[in-house]
Amino acid sequence: MAGLPCHYYAKINYVMKQFTVSPLANPIKTTISVPSDKSISHRAVIIGSIANGRTEIKNFLSSADCLNTLKIMQQLGIEISNCNNYETVTIYGRGLQSFSEPKNILNCGNSGTTIRLLSGLLSAQNFLSILTGDDSLLNRPMGRVIEPLTLMGAKIAGRDNNTKAPIVISPGVLHGITYDMPVSSAQVKSAIMLAALQAKGETRIIEKEKSRDHTERMLAAFGATIKQDKNEVVIGSEQKLQAQNIFIPGDISSAAFFMAACSIIPGSEMVLQKVLVNPTRTGIINVLKKMGVKVEITNKKEISGEPVADLFVTSSELNALEVKGSTIPLLIDEVPILCILMAQANGKSVIKDAKELRFKESDRLKTMAQVLRKFSVEVNELDDGLEINGLAGKPFIINNFIEWPHHFDHRIAMSIAIAALKSNEPVIVPGAEWISTSFPDFEKLIHQLQMAVV
Repeated sequence: MAGLPCHYYAKINYVMKQFTVSPLANPIKTTISVPSDKSISHRAVIIGSIANGRTEIKNFLSSADCLNTLKIMQQLGIEISNCNNYETVTIYGRGLQSFSEPKNILNCGNSGTTIRLLSGLLSAQNFLSILTGDDSLLNRPMGRVIEPLTLMGAKIAGRDNNTKAPIVISPGVLHGITYDMPVSSAQVKSAIMLAALQAKGETRIIEKEKSRDHTERMLAAFGATIKQDKNEVVIGSEQKLQAQNIFIPGDISSAAFFMAACSIIPGSEMVLQKVLVNPTRTGIINVLKKMGVKVEITNKKEISGEPVADLFVTSSELNALEVKGSTIPLLIDEVPILCILMAQANGKSVIKDAKELRFKESDRLKTMAQVLRKFSVEVNELDDGLEINGLAGKPFIINNFIEWPHHFDHRIAMSIAIAALKSNEPVIVPGAEWISTSFPDFEKLIHQLQMAVV
């Protein structure tokens, strides 16, 4: 496999990293460990910082996004130490009102989780905070978190009529609310919950479809009183949290890329160890099974309030299917790689009710449509999804007359790399620098796959 040469893309006017992935001619037989869960790593740092006492986090994900969260908590005066390259992170929390006013603007980089969760956390503090990020983050919608926090009494404002970052937060006094969320979002729900911990009175949050529940689980593990009933969460105010020891399981969103690789290479088998199998995150497993892939869940146990298991995946001929409605929030981050699976299936697959994907690191519906066309797949872009005509297991054919899209994010770049394993020729994967936001060792594991053929 090639290293990391650089190539100049004039249209975006900077040097973009890339690496080459060659197609696999033989089945994969391997066991791998995927990186730690990004969502839980963020929350462990934040909630550990507002708890009282010494919280030890094992298997922390030292990706760019999570390190941005960690750095900001340090800027807020929290003492944090690490050893063995962040394998263990220790947080010395002193409660909700122990933060110091930051001396500078808080840069969240590319992390939507960081900026939205911290917007809620900082809304009840007695000092000024300014949250910003990179160009991609500055274009993502922030009105969805500013609106409910304002209803709670927060003095919070954003650029472009309170819809975009940077976000400026002044000292405010919060009160509980009942909030019916217009779009199901774990990030927005979590921001409200972190604000509610510091508000007067009870806060009730109602979602149309249940989103991932890592914040609810972790707050409960740290001693918070939370009531849950279907798609409703009720949290009381002025609660005190106690430090805990946390183990971060493997990220199922990262595992999805390698589950897909195994699924599209005939005769392949793969074991993915210690992967999160939280029911609000296992939509990709359910969809794979419906497409015909054999996925066995073994060695299941609960660790730090989250279900964890090994996944044994066996390749199979893929069937087309329609994914929509309540399934979408359960695999919102896996839709890009699901598109690659659908492109290898028999018949036409459809994704609906996924308009939220237009507001991620890139417009993932538009961008994945461009990627699939580059791989000579017939695709129709819908307002809220995609229609994909599968190749019935035939190799992807690179169309050299179509350029790669320039709106790269980490999940798009990784999806391209997985598709390259079933391509007619080696593929230069652009946008490699974005992958480090969630999966620093991705290229290394791709190389491991290419060595693990029989």
